[in-house]
Amino acid sequence: MSLFDQTHLQTIAEGIRLFNAQKYWECHEELEDHWREEPNQVRNVYWAVIQVAAAMIHYRDGNIIGANGLITKARQKFDRCEQYKIENDLLNRNLDWQELKKMVRAVPKDPELSDFKNLFEFRFKDPSQWN
Repeated sequence: MSLFDQTHLQTIAEGIRLFNAQKYWECHEELEDHWREEPNQVRNVYWAVIQVAAAMIHYRDGNIIGANGLITKARQKFDRCEQYKIENDLLNRNLDWQELKKMVRAVPKDPELSDFKNLFEFRFKDPSQWN
């Protein structure tokens, strides 16, 4: 078992900055190598953020099928984070993880495009304020 630690927090910081700037493709690109290279189940944290970012690209483009498919996959990553007990105070406090997870899970299984609006407006806590 591997918990989310300070090294992971530093690794994800630039991706979070890009996400907050709604540079979702750049966020995806920034985190993709980290997701692939992470040997532990913590990779599901990076993967969830990547999939939410990609879903927001589809939302912005009006592609409900693409947005819904990626949110469904992101839900699975949040489930894995729970299953593997990756979540901890560091992740929750600095990444607003529980809030993001709640918003992802609030998107209905058969959504309308408008069901993604709140998620599109979500911003992580600014990395300069992490502790």
